Amino acid sequence: MKEFQTDEIRNLAVLGHASAGKTSLVEAMIYTSGGSNRLGRIDDGTTVSDYNEDEISRKFSISASLLHAEWNKTKINIIDTPGYLDFISESKAVTTVVDLGLIVVHAQSGVELGTELVFKYTKEDRLPVFFVVNMLDKEHANFEKTLEGMRESFGNQVVPFQIPVNQGVDFDAVVDVLKNKMFKFSKDGKGKATEQDVPADLKEEVEKLREQITEFVAESDDALLEKFFEEGTLTETELMNGLANAIISRSIFPVFTTSAYQNVGCSTLLDAIVNYGPKPDFRGKISGNYKDNTVERKIDDSEPTSLLIFKTTSEKHIGELSYFRVMSGSVRSGIDLLNTNTGNYERINQIFVANGKEKYEVAHLHAGDIGTVVKLKNTHTNDTLCDSKSPITFPKIDLPEPVLQVAIEPKSRDDEEKINAGLQTLTDEDPTATFHYDPELKQTILSGQGELHLTILLERLKQKFNVEVNQLPPRIPYRETIRKKADSKYRHKKQSGGAGQFAEVWMTVEPTERGTGVEFTNTLVGQNVDRVFVPSVEKGVKAACEEGILAGYTVTDVKANFYDGKMHPVDSKDIAFQIAGKGAFKEAFMAADPILLEPIYDLTVIVPEEFMGDIMGDISVRRGKIQGMNAEGAFQKIKAKVPLTELYRYSTSLRSMTQGKGMHKQSFSHYEPMPREIQEKVVAEHKRELEEEH
Repeated sequence: MKEFQTDEIRNLAVLGHASAGKTSLVEAMIYTSGGSNRLGRIDDGTTVSDYNEDEISRKFSISASLLHAEWNKTKINIIDTPGYLDFISESKAVTTVVDLGLIVVHAQSGVELGTELVFKYTKEDRLPVFFVVNMLDKEHANFEKTLEGMRESFGNQVVPFQIPVNQGVDFDAVVDVLKNKMFKFSKDGKGKATEQDVPADLKEEVEKLREQITEFVAESDDALLEKFFEEGTLTETELMNGLANAIISRSIFPVFTTSAYQNVGCSTLLDAIVNYGPKPDFRGKISGNYKDNTVERKIDDSEPTSLLIFKTTSEKHIGELSYFRVMSGSVRSGIDLLNTNTGNYERINQIFVANGKEKYEVAHLHAGDIGTVVKLKNTHTNDTLCDSKSPITFPKIDLPEPVLQVAIEPKSRDDEEKINAGLQTLTDEDPTATFHYDPELKQTILSGQGELHLTILLERLKQKFNVEVNQLPPRIPYRETIRKKADSKYRHKKQSGGAGQFAEVWMTVEPTERGTGVEFTNTLVGQNVDRVFVPSVEKGVKAACEEGILAGYTVTDVKANFYDGKMHPVDSKDIAFQIAGKGAFKEAFMAADPILLEPIYDLTVIVPEEFMGDIMGDISVRRGKIQGMNAEGAFQKIKAKVPLTELYRYSTSLRSMTQGKGMHKQSFSHYEPMPREIQEKVVAEHKRELEEEH
């Protein structure tokens, strides 16, 4: 395969809400460029980028896939990303490694929550953006309304570089504003277009749009702005050079028009990507660090080699496949690179470029290019590989926190080890999912971005590792504390032949401020108890706090004071005072008006305004307290504090209430006392479990 130099490469991610037509657009781009010999269809399961079994069966993208097109002597690396909200965080993983975000917007639905979300990702990563209004062949397509919605959400710098001539079921022509030409596309789906003059009824609109583009370009550069004020126009060269800078600085967001399904507008979009899309070195230098020192690299072949691994998958007949961007230097098969995250060395064996599941071996990739490498031993997503003589570590991709947790247990006890190995592999591939064993809850907790996300993870666990699990609600990490001060005098005495045991502990307990944990003190005076037994009493208190007293949950926010007691010159020993300390603490605790605390979580919900009433009513039913509301683009953000016990599978309920148009985040806030009637149920349940055990 031909080698492409840095300035002959364009890297883009196709982003957007579910069902905007991202995968169909990628398919049309690959087909039009000659990278595929047929125009695949999602309904037929024949697209190049959706090639996994679960994507074909569900008819939507689940994970990002890498493809490439060759157009006008330029290599365009394309990453097709999922739009379904459970998987849209994959977009965040790729906005850090591409140079252009191609945000696809449905010509009927307009801006949706996923559109807002991916735009936010591009803003965080200062990524230039092209918008593509797709599905203009639909009966109720409305380019003008869609454009208006985009400007409301993303600003007036959203400017059409193309406009549709005949949107609707007969859509087959677009006008290119900068070229001042109409392109009429063939009806056979091959993407061929003939160049024609702009229709008379559109000439005035095209002229206005060109003036808008010129103004935004001028405003992005002081020198151009001065010339524009003086002369009222820019030369073609000034406009084109200024346009590149305006796109890079996000001073302008060009809008293009397509019907991916009919392959209308895709060739002119490819032209625009090559002509106006940023080159991989547009950032100048990229920063990393090594041993707390900042290290910079140019995106240039002359620099030391460095790669960032941004995705890891496991594929049939290949094994583990790592997706990387050449951040600096160039990479050849056969070289050894240092993983600065682990300290291990990795041999770069076979290097591939990809079109979905099809992999094409190459010997050499230049700075800024994207490829894949097989069978790295100890390297995963977010790791940096580099020349050991010039080490660097690139910042890790900041991925969204999981929003849904389930507890899992194997259906067969023999599968315990297989589950851990399987989950480790799956979460290495998909860092938006995590798992851990919680010793307090005594459960393995699997966390992900939503119900469907976890369902697919567990399906893959079964397919790849032949392990089945039961899903359970995670236990809630309640806490136990007290409301008042109390006292106890506890005697432990054991005489059963031989050496006996004796200890008497006098103890007070009192509540402390929330979040202070457990404090143990002693105010012993005189010789009633030898000080050597103080640590023994403290051990007993700690054991009682870990086991729980009221309902089996960890004790917190209590001060225990060992102030007196009695001992025996022969029978008093460490174990006796541990038992007495534990008993004294339990007695005093139960006399001090014990209560349960429940974890309260910060909940942020983003929904279209039409669902506000339902969401707020539901939060109230969940014992939540609304903290505030504000607009976020075309959506409303609701902030609340809600007990964790009321948030199990909240993402599923939210999706149901909002027709899939809402999303949420949740994070721990604080503990507060549980309502008495709920506490009584939890305590009763604990007693029942103890009775069943015995």
